[in-house]
This record gives sequence, structure tokens and C-alpha cells, in this order.
Amino acid sequence: MKFSIIRHSVQILILVLFVLGNAGILKFLEGDLSSSLLFKSLGLSDPFAVLQLLLAGFGLASASIIGACIILAFYALIAHRAFCGWVCPINLLSDLGAWIKARLKFAHNLSSFSPNARYYVLVLVLLGSFCFHIAVFESFSQIGAFTRAVVFLNSSAFSIAIIILALEIFVQKRLICSHLCPLGAFWAFASYYSLIRIKHKVANCTKCNACKAICPEPRPLGLVGKSDGFVGFECISCGRCVEICKDDALNFSILKIGGQK
Repeated sequence: MKFSIIRHSVQILILVLFVLGNAGILKFLEGDLSSSLLFKSLGLSDPFAVLQLLLAGFGLASASIIGACIILAFYALIAHRAFCGWVCPINLLSDLGAWIKARLKFAHNLSSFSPNARYYVLVLVLLGSFCFHIAVFESFSQIGAFTRAVVFLNSSAFSIAIIILALEIFVQKRLICSHLCPLGAFWAFASYYSLIRIKHKVANCTKCNACKAICPEPRPLGLVGKSDGFVGFECISCGRCVEICKDDALNFSILKIGGQK
């Protein structure tokens, strides 16, 4: 459970820092996940939001573009979809929804969206931004709405959280994060060459499949029990498979420049 505790602590800490910063108590981090100010001087921007704005034809200040490039470089290099697994507050709700669903033994799903759906949504968002001259995802982003409600202490945070939990529990397990979120699809591509990976050692694997049962994504562990290598690019680097593997077949590793071996 150590990785899960650390991840959720990081997610909550980031929200707390935003709350304190926006309240003027501790000006370490101000704004929200779309646009923020670090140390009262370094502007940071969501690269996916900036990409939509650029496609929509908006003129952006160089500071916004530089801030987006900083965030893009950081998450692209650090680990597969690190934003999704370690920063995004919707991941907290997704994990909570999955936990409640398991405790209720509610196996029925009202939908069966494919994990590929998020890539179609990503394409539609980018095309829509270009064609209709609006930042499409920013208009309905559950991440932006929930984060802003929390960090600016708006009571709507509870309503948004309840809606997301209801979707996760009754409609489909991990519906948003693992199936529909275009930001998750964006980070899957952007962090394709990230340095910190989860690596599988087939010689140690007993094919118990405990890792597959606990993985929040349906496809990253396809190589388990079959071959050595790094897990799939849809991995959110949550470390749950590493925690549960008793055979030392899965561990965090560093990608060597120039190859995967």
C-alpha cells in the first residue's frame, strides 16, 4: 500500500498548497492545474489546454507557452502518465469509486466503453478546437471543474465529486480515467519516452496475474508472464502492480537512452 498512500498524499498535498496559495496564506503555489504560479514568479500552464487554445486561433503570451513547455517536458520525461497517477484529483475519486464498487460487490456496468474511446475523444477535442475556435475540453473538463471548486473552496466540489463517484460505481468502473479522458490520452502519447518505467522480468513471474487484477488500466500488463520488457505506454505509474507482486517480477526501472534493454 506504500505507493498508493504516497500517491494520494501527493494529490491531496497539491490541492492543499493551491488552497493555501489562493487564500494568501502560503504563496508557494497559486491558481489551479490549468494555470498556476510557482514561487510567485514561475508561470505554469497545462500544455493540453494551451494546445487547444493555439488550435482555436487564440493569441497566447510567450509566458503561457513557455509555462506549458516546462510542464510538458517535466511529465514527458519523469514517468508514464505521472500526471494521471500522481497529480490529477480525479484519480482520487476514481480509486475511491473502484473501492466502493468492490465493497458493494456491484459488478454490473451500464456501459462498456473501450479504452480506445479516449483517443477518439482526444481527436474530436483537437478537431473541435480547430473548427469551432474554442478550447473544447476546457469547456467541460471534469478535472478543471473539480480542481477549481476545491482550490477556491467552492461547495460545488461536493456535487461534482458525487456525480463522478456515481458514474464510476454504477455506469462503468474507472469510466473517466481509463476510458474517456482525452487528457489521459494526451499524456499517454506525450510520456511515451519517459525515463522511469515499470519493468517486467519474466524469469521471476509465476503467472499468478495478481498484478493484472489490481491494475487500474486494462492493457499495460499484456507482457506479464510472456516476455521481459517495460509495461505498456498506458501505464499511469501508480506502482500498484509493483506493490502486489510477491515474485519480484515487476519493479520501477530507468529507461536506458537508445533502447529498452
